[in-house]
Amino acid sequence: VQLQASGGGLVQAGGSLSLSCAASGRTFSGYVMGWFRQAPGKEREFVAAISVNPGRTVYADSVKGRFTISRDNAKNTVYLQMNSLKPEDTAVYYCAASRGWWPVTSNQQYDFWGQGTQVTGLQ
Repeated sequence: VQLQASGGGLVQAGGSLSLSCAASGRTFSGYVMGWFRQAPGKEREFVAAISVNPGRTVYADSVKGRFTISRDNAKNTVYLQMNSLKPEDTAVYYCAASRGWWPVTSNQQYDFWGQGTQVTGLQ
């Protein structure tokens, strides 16, 4: 699976941003899809994941209630809607695909990664 993330940018604190990740190569609908992020000097951390059959989602506590993950299997795309952004949300955001068992929240459980897109939340 090849993944291409897009939609990053600069946003004022409290603002919103929507990320997209387009997949190609294999059957997108057969993969759990996740979003991770990595801030400068920090390890990559889990943000959100969505199950193969949409309806199950899981979020990091730090984004729960503010971020929403969704997927459109017909378009081979996973989305991350980010609301009420904070400066601490600043990071490079990566989408990833996993063949693992739900829930899939660890880096090691993901098999394919996109190239990352920068999100900067301004004060």
